[in-house]
Amino acid sequence: MTHINTGINQPGIVELLFYKNSTGNALANLAHALLVDKSPLTSGERELIGAYVSYLNECEFCHLSHSAAANAHLGDDGKTISCIIENIDTSDVSDKMKQLLKIAGKVQKSGKLVTKEDIDVAKFNGASDEEIHDAVLIAAAFCMFNRYVDGLGTTPASKDEYADMGRRMSKGYKMPPNFLKKFILKLMNKKSTSGAIEHMKKGS
Repeated sequence: MTHINTGINQPGIVELLFYKNSTGNALANLAHALLVDKSPLTSGERELIGAYVSYLNECEFCHLSHSAAANAHLGDDGKTISCIIENIDTSDVSDKMKQLLKIAGKVQKSGKLVTKEDIDVAKFNGASDEEIHDAVLIAAAFCMFNRYVDGLGTTPASKDEYADMGRRMSKGYKMPPNFLKKFILKLMNKKSTSGAIEHMKKGS
């Protein structure tokens, strides 16, 4: 149960985005800019960075939802992110992505751990200045998203919800207009209630 009373029955960061319009809209726009808007990195690659950093931060909701979003882009049933978590060096991603993921992993611990050598190796393997910038920014932003989600004790989604969530996320992160939010929340809450009942039926 969330540490504060939001009055919104939604999992993870979704609850918090709908709770406060000013911050919710800003954070959703940031996520859209980082993961969907123009970048030399594909949306799938950017989602992998976000999912990996979330795994390192032990943020269940962000890791599973962004892994599902990466899968929606890559269509690999989660194989790529699983291999990255097991061992970046043997994962089936480009040498450039391996270096960007390693840099992201250092940012997760402390930005000061990133060295000139890390940047040089990434560039040697084909990373541009903009790709390095975007990878570092995604890693830093996801540390903030992860701590926001877990610091307020939000509830992760049920495991069977993440695939659909990932497909929706792969289409974009922008929030609906404020005047539509109450209506959309009613629909979402109704769907959540129906899903919970169905889940209980399966378990019985």
